[in-house]
Order: sequence, then C-alpha cells, then structure tokens
Amino acid sequence: MSNEVKKNYTAQELNAMSNDELARLGTELDDVTVAYRKERFPVPNDPAEKRAARNVGIWLVVGIIAAIAFLGVYIFWPWEFRNLGEEGHMWHTFYTPMLGLTSGISILGLGMAVILYVKNIIPEEISVQRRHDGPSSEVDRRTLTALLNDSWTTSTLGRRKALQGLLGGAGILAGLVIVAPLGGMIKNPWKRGEMNIMGDGTLWTSGWTLQEQGVKLYLARDTGAIAENHTGEAGSHWSTVGVSRLVRVRPEDLDAGGMETVYPLPESLVNDGDLFDPQASVYTEQMHSIHGPRNPVMLIRLRTEDAQKAIERQGQEDFHYGDYYAYSKICTHIGCPTSLFEAQTNRILCPCHQSQFDALQYGKPVFGPAARALPQLPIEVDEEGYLIAAGNFVESVGAAFWERRS
Repeated sequence: MSNEVKKNYTAQELNAMSNDELARLGTELDDVTVAYRKERFPVPNDPAEKRAARNVGIWLVVGIIAAIAFLGVYIFWPWEFRNLGEEGHMWHTFYTPMLGLTSGISILGLGMAVILYVKNIIPEEISVQRRHDGPSSEVDRRTLTALLNDSWTTSTLGRRKALQGLLGGAGILAGLVIVAPLGGMIKNPWKRGEMNIMGDGTLWTSGWTLQEQGVKLYLARDTGAIAENHTGEAGSHWSTVGVSRLVRVRPEDLDAGGMETVYPLPESLVNDGDLFDPQASVYTEQMHSIHGPRNPVMLIRLRTEDAQKAIERQGQEDFHYGDYYAYSKICTHIGCPTSLFEAQTNRILCPCHQSQFDALQYGKPVFGPAARALPQLPIEVDEEGYLIAAGNFVESVGAAFWERRS
C-alpha cells in the first residue's frame, strides 16, 4: 500500500527507472491495486485482433465519409428559400434534414469506433483506488506521466498506424462538423447590400427603412395564406399567383385593447381591396417582408382612457395616431419576439426572459433584463383610411450590439 512505499526519490533515482517501473510506482503511490489485467490478444497476429481492428476502422471510415458529406452539404447544397411550386423547392426542403443526417452519422461513427476500440482492443483491467486528498508531489507528477505513457503502450494504438490516421481524421472532421455551422453566424455589421424589403444587411436597417427613400409603406397583417391548388386541362398544380399573404390594415380593424403584428408592405406589392388583381404575383416578396429579422411591429390600440394617460418620449410626441401605437416587436435584450400584450396593465411581455415594457410610457422597460425602450414607429392614416408609416425608426431595432446607434 502507499504507506509502505518509499515516497521521496531523487531526480537521479527517477531518471534511472524505466517507464514500466515508474508506472508501477505511480500505481502504488496512488493507492491503486490492479486486481486483474488481461491482454485481449496475447498471441501475435491473432485473426480475431485483425477483425477487431477492421471493425474499428470501418466505423472510422463511416464517420469520415459522413463528415465530408456534411461539409459538402453545408457549403454546396442549395439552401436559399423556395416557395412551394418553385424550381428547387424539393432540394431546399431536404437541406436541413441532410445536415442532421450526415452530422449524426459522423458523430455516431466516431463514437462507435471509440467504444469498439475500448471494449475489444485495450487490455481488460480491474483496478481499485483508495481516495486521498492533498497536492501532487514531484514523484506523483513524474509517475503520472509514466502511467499515461503506459496507457498509450498497452492500448497498442501506437503501432496501429492505419487506425491512428483514421482516428485523427475522424476526430478532426467530427470537430469541423460541430464548428463549421458557427461560421454561418459570423456577420460583418458594416457590410451593406442592396436595400430591399428586409433592409440592406446592416444591423440598423429594416424594411421600414425604405420609407426614407420615398417608398409608401402600409402596415400590413399576415393572413397566413398559402399556395392554392389549381385544376385545369393540364392537370392540378400549386400556385401563389393571386395569393396575398399581407393585407393592409385600417384603424377600425383593431378593437380597443387589441394588438396586431404588422409588417411593411410597399405600395407596389399591395394586392387587396380595390387593388386586388387575381393575376398578381406578390407572394414571394411579401414573404420576404415577413421574414425580415427586424420588420415585425406590434400595432396596439389603447383604450381611450388609457391613451389619455400615455407618456410620450421626448421628440416622439407625434409618433402615434390617436389611440394607436406601433412598437418594434424585437426585444431590446437579445432579440426575442415580444409577442404578448397584456391589455389590463398595458404591458408588452417578452416570453424568453420575462422582460416587460410599458406601452403607456413609450415602451419603457419596467421589468426584466431589457435595458432599452422598444423603438417606436411613427404612423399615420392615408387618404384611403389605411395605416401607413409616417417615417422610419429613429433608433436601431433589436438587441444591443457594439455598433448600435442609440
């Protein structure tokens, strides 16, 4: 036992010991008793050993092939959104399942290879150790290194060059499978693209920014409409022609104390009411407005008695239209959707981390981790009685970030 073993050794004595002797000493110093150890394949060139190594190699090859397939899918597969009926819709539909399938097989292959190697190749051993506390001495550190070397030797992995290469390749590629998707999250906040219904790609623009370019933007609600099945002489087919996903909102569409999520709808994309055209094809562009990450706005109609008590933000006193207030739906904490409105207290709630904003005080945070008020969209009613944007947000929409202009 450890209390019967010499614990103080000079550097010369430790240097004179072989790796086996140091490993044995380390076992004794750690109060470890090797009760049982048996080589898996004591006879050299045992056919069973070759079969075991081959099984491990097969799983490593499976993991490598699947990891390469994952990277190929991630980089080259057509991931852009396609509506039902559009060319490439089926390939787009399989993008996410293929990522999950290939990454799962890659990690499974590596895991199965490790399990088979431990169970079928590394020597079978039963060791018993008595727990003890305290810092490690120089002897402990030297013997631990020897034990690690002994583990490498007894694992026989050192002489299995093919498995070493496969294991290293599988490990690296499995790591890439986990790390590579993080590359899609890297974004240059200053990189500008073409200004469209989703903004220009920078963090401080949205579809509502088009208003600064003279585009008339209606506040529009999502109807949830989808492609329609048309039957004719050529058979049945699905089409979004004439289908309107967004329709304009009038003040009378909301009851007092009600809330509606609205999106920017340029005048050129309107296809409802007296402007409805059964041959218009605006569905895709309207879906882009809905998918705009900073486009959703909460249109709230306060009760008249509550609206009379509302406190306006300095410089934004005319942003509302009567009892109607429009606040960004993107929480200023980390960007979750503030999708709940409690009419009795006039509080806007974010379900992610329970931030609460007071709709009677310019969307000011009154509870939770959010530290900024919800940006308010200036609104008015046009000559036809529809709610439109009277301007763009005067501050950046969404969560805090380094370049936020507010």
